[in-house]
Amino acid sequence: MKFCYIRVLKDDAYIKWSFELAQRAKGHTAPNPMVGAVLVHGDRIIGEGWHHYYGADHAEVNCLKNVAEVDKYLIPESTMYVNLEPCAHHGITPPCAGRLVQEKIRRVVIANFDPNEKVAGKGIAILRESGTEVITGICEKEGLWLNRRFFCFFTNKRPYVVLKWARTKDGFIAPKDRSRLQITGQVTQKLVHKWRTEEAAIMVGHTTALMDNPQLTARHWEGLHPLRIVFDRKLQLPRTHNVFDNTAATWVINERHEILDGNIHSVKLRFDETLLAQLMQRLYEARILSVMVEGGAVLLNSFIAQGLWDEARVLTGEVEIGEGVDAPVISKAEHAIDDFSGKDKLDVFVNKNSAYQYAEGMRL
Repeated sequence: MKFCYIRVLKDDAYIKWSFELAQRAKGHTAPNPMVGAVLVHGDRIIGEGWHHYYGADHAEVNCLKNVAEVDKYLIPESTMYVNLEPCAHHGITPPCAGRLVQEKIRRVVIANFDPNEKVAGKGIAILRESGTEVITGICEKEGLWLNRRFFCFFTNKRPYVVLKWARTKDGFIAPKDRSRLQITGQVTQKLVHKWRTEEAAIMVGHTTALMDNPQLTARHWEGLHPLRIVFDRKLQLPRTHNVFDNTAATWVINERHEILDGNIHSVKLRFDETLLAQLMQRLYEARILSVMVEGGAVLLNSFIAQGLWDEARVLTGEVEIGEGVDAPVISKAEHAIDDFSGKDKLDVFVNKNSAYQYAEGMRL
């Protein structure tokens, strides 16, 4: 019994290290998940790797590549730790489950099943049929949080929705006249741009796009620009506004026409009570795993009212304005994280109805 307990503790530690490796590629693997792999012989790590970017070798392959020549003979007697079930299909790269069988790895420990219908247990079946010992469910909750965008996309058939807003110390999201107001500081601004590189899309409503004229890019952080989404029902936004500068792919949600012009895609939808559901379907079809909704208040409140959100990041600055547009209020939420970005306070909430709850010790 004592031996088994020690082994579980070791399994737990190595799986958590696979999480750390996986997160090194955050923002670069979509629509694939973040995956890390660790190869252990006895008490020694002889190889580790992660999936660096979409289209590149998977974590298991990189892990095996990084085994020193002098240690290669140990591979069949080692344990592979990986946070997600090894793939079982030929995509851009060959199936990892087959590679592990080829290498005759005796034991594989996995945090989460892969919900992608192309895998969905097939990778584990391939391993077990070959005689490989397979252990599953180690740090499962933490693994779900790590790849919550991926799991939501394949399980809920929609992008993972992150709501984000900044509010003044006295609870307003904007001045009464909706003029532009910088509520948070420069440190927070960089943090928000980092977040943008980690989501597949960023969305704002018509009033925010019109009044703030945002660029909606990740120019203050190294990484990929997200897909920009703006609502412009009657196509009235000035074409001189920043969202039309072709810096990044942009969807203009409207009710008039469907046209692709360079980086600008006018997406025609019905502006009725099903608008957000229609948009989620179009994003799912485009393989957009996640979207961050940055405002304004009307759009944010629409997502909240429909329960169509998974995570909310609320930044509180030191500014006070006395009166203005009330910041959104969320219910049915678990308070996951409170932290500070410079002098600004960060609160993170998770929808109680979400299957992907925050796990203690994990990062955003």
